[in-house]
Amino acid sequence: MARYRGPKSRIARRFRDPIFGPDKALERRSYGPGQHGPNKRRGKQSEYAIQLGEKQKAKYTYGILERQFANMFDKASRMKGITGENLLQLCEARLDNTVFRLGIAPTRRAARQFVSHKHITVNGEVVNIPSYSLKVGDVIGVREKSKSLEAINNSLASSTKSFDWLEWNPSQMEGKMVALPSREMIPENIKEQLIVELYSK
Repeated sequence: MARYRGPKSRIARRFRDPIFGPDKALERRSYGPGQHGPNKRRGKQSEYAIQLGEKQKAKYTYGILERQFANMFDKASRMKGITGENLLQLCEARLDNTVFRLGIAPTRRAARQFVSHKHITVNGEVVNIPSYSLKVGDVIGVREKSKSLEAINNSLASSTKSFDWLEWNPSQMEGKMVALPSREMIPENIKEQLIVELYSK
């Protein structure tokens, strides 16, 4: 399936936000890419353009394709609660994102690869579908044969962040989803209400 594999700094500069992590290129040039990037006299963006940009930003952040994202929004709109928050919860509950949040992988791209290459288990069973949707109580671990992988151990050693909705057991190299995150817990700089407005048209 098609994935964006182009330059990450270009996308980060488009949204003026380090959506793929710390970015020196964005720090040096905090304006859009291309020859018109630094031109401050560009026309004002329409409401639709702002809403579309926010949706694209969310898609790039979580590495989700258009049809997948539309399906997730449809599911979020049918759930109880606030649609925008439901959408971000569904994004956070993806297996590849959770592997990244637990520190098993340094980036979401790496997490996607670890899952696809069968290094990750859910409740003791190998799962190789990055978009697999986790439920509260699910246990995410590193496959026994993969616990010695240098890439995984290096990522865990350098991981400093922890999240309230996830528990991590370093001795077993496994984590548990103990709750769905509330909007305040999710650190991503995404204005989900704009995405809701876009799909509601």
